[in-house]
Amino acid sequence: MQEAPVAGETARPPADFYVIHPPDWVNVVALLPDDRVVLIEQWRHGVLHPTLEIPGGVIEAGEDPGLAAQRELAEETGYTAPTWKKIGVVEPNPAIQSNRCHTYLAIGCQPGPTRFDEHERIQTHLFPFEEALTAVAQGRIDHALCVAGLMFAWLERRGSK
Repeated sequence: MQEAPVAGETARPPADFYVIHPPDWVNVVALLPDDRVVLIEQWRHGVLHPTLEIPGGVIEAGEDPGLAAQRELAEETGYTAPTWKKIGVVEPNPAIQSNRCHTYLAIGCQPGPTRFDEHERIQTHLFPFEEALTAVAQGRIDHALCVAGLMFAWLERRGSK
C-alpha cells in the first residue's frame, strides 16, 4: 500500500506500508446485579504471561457484533444477561490494522456453563466495578482494548456519553 499524499506537503520518496486486515472484535463489560464486573484471566502468547481482561473475541464472518458479544461472554464465562447496550467502538491499531473493536455493556448477568474454544484456558474473576478501575490504575489490567472498554463503561455509568 502506498502512502496517501497530505495536502500542502512536499513530495516524499515512495514507501511501502503494510496493513493487517483482521476481523472485527467485541469486548464485554459484564455487570452482575450486585455491581461486580466479570473479568477473565488467560494466557497471552504475545506477552508470554496471563492477562486480566474483560471477556471478548473475534466476530465471526457475517455475525452481528451484538450477537458476537453475547456468544463470547457465554463461551468464556458462562454468564448471560437480559440487558445489552453498545457503549463504544475503537480502532485497535489504525497504524497497521483495518479492524474495529465493539464494546458492549451486559447488565444483570447470571452464571451458566462455559463453552471454551479448543485452546482457551480461562479463569473467571468477579471484581467490584470500582476495584476493576483501580486495577487499571495499578497496571493490573493493561490490555489496551480492555482499558478502553472499562473507560466506555465508566463514562456510560456517569452519563457522559
